[in-house]
Amino acid sequence: MLTLQSWLSFYEKNYEFIGRVTGRFYGEDGLPTPELTQAEAMITKGVEANKQELKEKQKFPPCNAEWSSTRGSRFWCSQRSGGVSRDWIGVPRKLFKPGAKEPHCVCVRTTGPPSDQTPDDPAHRNRGDLDHPNLEEYTGCPPLAITCCVPL
Repeated sequence: MLTLQSWLSFYEKNYEFIGRVTGRFYGEDGLPTPELTQAEAMITKGVEANKQELKEKQKFPPCNAEWSSTRGSRFWCSQRSGGVSRDWIGVPRKLFKPGAKEPHCVCVRTTGPPSDQTPDDPAHRNRGDLDHPNLEEYTGCPPLAITCCVPL
């Protein structure tokens, strides 16, 4: 649906409006059909899901990763890993998302308050998001290492 929205935006921006085509989305009277209303609702839902995903990616950017048939996997974090620029590096962790079959590697902030708390909240322990319940350390990796190797 978001692809349809992108296509529609392109045409609205680059072409002059000359009318509507009667059919699935507009009736003979030129008014929207219930199907158009439903499609627009789905597009709105998709846009909101994308915004939420971008927000999540800022909080937990994807790790850099490489795989070798001789060494296995290596994950590491940098200030630009996952294509997300930030002022911290973070450490690799497995993130378990509800509904996902497998966890994926994300970089996790190690200092300051958790992302969902205010900086002046006296309850935070200056551990960033390390205590998030959906995160898990990689077995055999030091807790604060910015690189983690997972052998075959």
